[in-house]
Amino acid sequence: MMQTQRQGYEQQQSMIQSVPNSGSLSFNGSLSKEDEEMSKSALTSFKAKEEEIEKKKLEVREKVQLQLGRVEEETKRLALIREEREYREALDAFNEKNKEKLVSESEKLRMKKLEELSKSIDSIH
Repeated sequence: MMQTQRQGYEQQQSMIQSVPNSGSLSFNGSLSKEDEEMSKSALTSFKAKEEEIEKKKLEVREKVQLQLGRVEEETKRLALIREEREYREALDAFNEKNKEKLVSESEKLRMKKLEELSKSIDSIH
């Protein structure tokens, strides 16, 4: 982008330099006041346009930086959410395994007590 602006500027400069004088040279060979004023006006206009371009370029750069900042913040937020989800899933899986283990141990204990109770009843008879 910077290269094309520079090329445009160089083209404008070469055009300004190559434009022949309007032919209103005074007798001593210097530019007439009218030509001088036109040149100053053209130069002022050119500088104003250049300043406007520079201003817009800075505005665009600022907007892009703001957008990049937002994207970076959202990326961090998404990474945190992903990390929290993975942690929650791991915790849920751990709790489920623990629950299964407790149920299994509880069933074994019940069976053992039932067997003991059954033996007690058998020994009484």
